[in-house]
Order: sequence, then C-alpha cells, then structure tokens
Amino acid sequence: MADATARELMTSEVVVVSPDAPIMEIASLLRRHRISAVPVVDEKGALVGIVTEGDLIHRLAAMVEKPPSWFASLFADPSAAADRFARAHGFVAQEIMTTDLVTVQPDAPAAEIAALMEEHRVRRVLVVEDGRLRGIVSRADLLQVLTAAHAETANSSDECIRRAVVAAMHHEPWAENPYTSVEVEAGVVTFQGFSHGKAVQRGLRVLAEGVPGVKRVVDRTEVMPPEYFYQAM
Repeated sequence: MADATARELMTSEVVVVSPDAPIMEIASLLRRHRISAVPVVDEKGALVGIVTEGDLIHRLAAMVEKPPSWFASLFADPSAAADRFARAHGFVAQEIMTTDLVTVQPDAPAAEIAALMEEHRVRRVLVVEDGRLRGIVSRADLLQVLTAAHAETANSSDECIRRAVVAAMHHEPWAENPYTSVEVEAGVVTFQGFSHGKAVQRGLRVLAEGVPGVKRVVDRTEVMPPEYFYQAM
C-alpha cells in the first residue's frame, strides 16, 4: 500500500457540474454529498475547473467587502480587479471556479501526490488522463497509505526497527553522531550515549517515533561536552 498509485487511491465516482451550473445548485450538491469540491467539465467531458467550498465562502464574504479607496484604484490592475469581481459575484460555476488545477496522471505514486498537496496547499488532486477526469485523491485517501504502512510493519523485528532508525539518522545530518547508540527491545527504541543538545534529543525522539513498528522511545543520552562535540565534527 505504501507504493500505491493515484489509480488505486482515487475515488472514481466523482460528482461533477457543468460550467453553467448555478451557484446555489453547487452549494446544495456539496451539502447533500458531504464533499468539499466539485470538478467542472464541459459538454465533451473535458476538465475545465473546480469549485470548492472556499470559492463559495469567498463569494459570500464579498458581500461585506468595502470597495477600494479612490487612491488605491489608481494603481489597481483593471484585468485583475475585474477577475476578482467576477469570481466574488458570479452566479454560475464558470464565473467562480478555479482554473489553475493541480492534477496527476493515474500512475502517480502516493508520495508525489502528497508533495503536490503540500506545495500547492490543497486538500485534493484531480486524476486526469487525456484531458478527462478519472478521479480525485483526497487527504483522507492518502491517510490510508500511512495507516496501511504502519499496519504492515506493526510486527517488525527489533533488528529491522533498529536498522530503520539508524538509516533515518544517517539521512539527517543533525542526527548522525558516533557517540549516540540505538537499541531496540520489544519495539521500544532506546538512545544512549551523548547528543549535541536538547533540540537534537527532541529531534531523535520524533525521528524514532516516525519509524513504523516503534511502540515507545526512551532517551538516555546526555548532552555532549563541548570538547567531545568538536572531536565529533
């Protein structure tokens, strides 16, 4: 499950609307189906945009927005101002929808999808193939990957867990330290020896807690004396 693709994670039965769908109809669809967005497709089935709860709330909030001052309007971009006005006061999907879409191909891996969500700060990505909508992958769908990965490794051997923790430490420059040792017994990770400081001790705890199969983390390290620190550099 950890290497799942968009095709395996996506919801393929997606509620969609046409570009001329009224705003009130879209709001009713969101509430009825308990969803937070609807893709917009044209008469040929091509994806052209998406209307989210945020778009509808922005339209509602615009009712109490104050017009820009006379001075500010002198420097405003007419095209941008007109676009904002249309999106805030539109009555159909094509007038308020978001057209800058975050999409992936059906074979996109879960990690790539998660990275896109983080980069664009969105809750969902649209799965598109040949310009047509195939499905939607939401944050909830990605959580399945995390829970499945932990379930798969819940019974990992102590040695496998220790190797995973050490590998994670090698991946983080601040965590590598020849004076810090790692032991694992019954899923409990114990750090012993010396560390570079309180922040590193906290970071090691978080790092170990993120390794599947770890049940608890015990930190028995001491802050490394300055003379040891420079020798370890």
